[in-house]
Amino acid sequence: MRAYLAFTKKELFEFTKTYKLLLIVTVFLIFGFMNPVVAKFTPDLMESLMEEGIKISLPEPTIFDSWAQFFKNTTQIGLIVLVIIFSGLISNELSKGTLINMLTKGLSRKTVVLSKFTSSTLVWTLAYFLSALVTFLYSMLFWEDTQVENLLFSLTLVWVFGVFLISAIILGGILFKTSYGSMLFCGVIVGGLLILNIIPKVQDYNPIQLININMDILKGDVEIFEILKSLWITLGASVLFVISSIVVFCKKEI
Repeated sequence: MRAYLAFTKKELFEFTKTYKLLLIVTVFLIFGFMNPVVAKFTPDLMESLMEEGIKISLPEPTIFDSWAQFFKNTTQIGLIVLVIIFSGLISNELSKGTLINMLTKGLSRKTVVLSKFTSSTLVWTLAYFLSALVTFLYSMLFWEDTQVENLLFSLTLVWVFGVFLISAIILGGILFKTSYGSMLFCGVIVGGLLILNIIPKVQDYNPIQLININMDILKGDVEIFEILKSLWITLGASVLFVISSIVVFCKKEI
């Protein structure tokens, strides 16, 4: 346990030292500020760009538009940034051989995997939480009514999918020993999930649903119980990826 905590602390320090923590937090904070602003002023901007004589009636923006921007930016850009920043999480150390000294001194490979997973999840949680918090607080400047049902649950779904991606990144890094291999591994998994989502009977079990129906949940078009199967499968897959990473890493020559 002591080795696990010490190595996790070392990993968090590395995130700070290499500016990865600063980078991912900055990106998500920018999204946090942009979401309400874009939602509030996009209709006015579109009207100003219209030619004279052309009128388009646009609905008055609401708090839902702000959260729609949040989920759009996070799932379409934020998660890609997450994968890119964490792609070298373990593959870089494997390719450079920097783990050899620590492993020869008694650090277990299981500890390495769990610490990598924990530290990266903590960084992801911080960046995501700050983005959501800024979006919420900044939205209060533009709208009096900021009440949104099932917001926390909908936010949690995206967070869980981010954890799922982190577990896939670690496994990909161990399997291929390169950051490109790790990113490709994640890309293949997400691509496969998108293809499977075409099949209606698979959708209720597909992890990709966690980042597809967030606004439907907020608007009440989808009930919470309808996404629980996908949620549990995503959590199970994340655990499976972490366990697989430990098993493969323990058998792998460095």
